[in-house]
Amino acid sequence: MLAKRIIPCLDMKDGRVVKGVRFLNLRDAGDPPTLAEHYEEQGADEIVFLDVTASHEKRKILIDVVSRTAEKLSIPFTVGGGISSLDDVRAVLLAGADKVSINTAAVQRPRLVEEAAKVFGSQCVVVAIDAKRVYVEGPSKAPDRAVVEVEDGWCWWEVYIHGGRTPTGLDAVQWARKVEELGAGEILLTSMDCDGTQDGYDLHLTRTVAQAVNIPIIASGGAGHPHHLYEAVTIGQADAALAASIFHYGKYTVAQVKQYLAERGVPVRL
Repeated sequence: MLAKRIIPCLDMKDGRVVKGVRFLNLRDAGDPPTLAEHYEEQGADEIVFLDVTASHEKRKILIDVVSRTAEKLSIPFTVGGGISSLDDVRAVLLAGADKVSINTAAVQRPRLVEEAAKVFGSQCVVVAIDAKRVYVEGPSKAPDRAVVEVEDGWCWWEVYIHGGRTPTGLDAVQWARKVEELGAGEILLTSMDCDGTQDGYDLHLTRTVAQAVNIPIIASGGAGHPHHLYEAVTIGQADAALAASIFHYGKYTVAQVKQYLAERGVPVRL
């Protein structure tokens, strides 16, 4: 079995790392290059860097911050936020990123995923999906959706763009299948319901999407304890677990999380 990856996430606004709850009430968490280097020293497998307001503010990502962060890293580095063209993808990769994460632009122009995969390779194209539960009375009430029974009823998951501000009407499971067809090499799947709560991932969402596609799934949204990451890669069947608050505010280190997983039989790189 492939080793499960532990990935700290740097959500950035105005050149600083921030973290909120359910995409709101962002507060400062530090300097991107400094934090990235710190997490690599702790044993992070990869770093994900997301300019969380770039698409909403209709601006490009801050390339200088990307390049300063990339200079500090030798592990894989994924960058997203405001990427809307092949030129944007090229600029981010030239600035030192190994992969790009596309969310809003992928929904607005799906061919961008296909074009980027053909030009730069699927291995460096990550599609980020921000998903929120929509409750229904049962599968028959939403026959065109991937409705799943969860702990408190039935739901499907709607895709949001613009940093969680804009609902699209897209079903997250169906969209995941579509981006795989288009050539995405990986999916970064965030539960908007759980993001920043530190109460655990939406395991129903993670498992449902993981079972629907054949490309790796990075679980995101809700980690507050090493056990939550354990659940994401076991019950949730994710290939990697991404977390922010648990690391940014010194609750646990990457090394502590990996040790916890290893002690419970999960293959990780120590």
